[in-house]
Amino acid sequence: MLKIGLDIMGGDAAPEATVKGAIAALREIEENSTIVLFGPEDIIVELLKKQGSSPEFFEIIHAPEVILMKEHPVNALQKKPVNSISVAYKYLKEKDIDVFASAGNSGAMMIASLNSIGLLEGVSRPCVSSTYPIQNGNSNTLLDVGINADCKPETLLQFAVLGSIYVSEILEVENPRVALLNTGEEETKGSLLYQKAYQLLKSSEAINFVGNIEARDFFDGKAEVTVCDGFTGNIFLKQSEGFFKILKKNNIKNSYLDQFNFEEYGGTPVLGVNGNVVLGHGISGQEAIKNMILTSEEIAQKRLSEVLSEKFNTVKWH
Repeated sequence: MLKIGLDIMGGDAAPEATVKGAIAALREIEENSTIVLFGPEDIIVELLKKQGSSPEFFEIIHAPEVILMKEHPVNALQKKPVNSISVAYKYLKEKDIDVFASAGNSGAMMIASLNSIGLLEGVSRPCVSSTYPIQNGNSNTLLDVGINADCKPETLLQFAVLGSIYVSEILEVENPRVALLNTGEEETKGSLLYQKAYQLLKSSEAINFVGNIEARDFFDGKAEVTVCDGFTGNIFLKQSEGFFKILKKNNIKNSYLDQFNFEEYGGTPVLGVNGNVVLGHGISGQEAIKNMILTSEEIAQKRLSEVLSEKFNTVKWH
């Protein structure tokens, strides 16, 4: 039995949206999968019955305390030890669930993960990826998109390796090409961080490095993995979401551009932590939560964390 953990209190629209998303996902997950809901049991049961769903369809783990979206993560984790995030991580650490997903406080999610399940051997920083559709039918996975605002050149190389393993093993792209997001294609472009990172990526045998890539060429199919620091990646991510919002507001329909709707994938995996963890968007509604659960199921089925652990320290770095 595969168990998908869900933070029922995570997100701006929680717990109503998370409960509705869990009910919707229940119709699409496989027979050998079950959804484990973490949060105040009385609230979960009440909302399930209100939606005409039975609590018997889920496994419910009582976690009475809630970390709000705007709370300081460290303070909240200390003051509220029996919160839905911390309790879920305990279950993940003990392998009582196979994956944990939340659209809640991202800072709390990351700090709690480091305090509970920790990092994979050899990994210095975890990162979050975001996979974008390319017009030729392929995809380009960008990392990091938010956790690590400040990076060292060696960190960007680790991101490149983690991203390459993820895209190769999970997205099934053979020998993915890796690019460095930069202000120009020449290897002397960018800040000192990016200039040094370029040389590290260029000399590494662990990846298929193809050089710098400018943001305007990101969707042209030049690479399947693109690395940058989390500050830059988060700006790229939010701008992409902003353009999609403009299209939606103006009722512009396009089958390719519709794939930029974050609700279609719901969540994105955290790479480098010692367990399967999926982060959702704080503004997630019912549809996004449903798809975050389905994404989590796929990640657990493909043993993402175990595969990363098996492959990361066996690659030839130089």
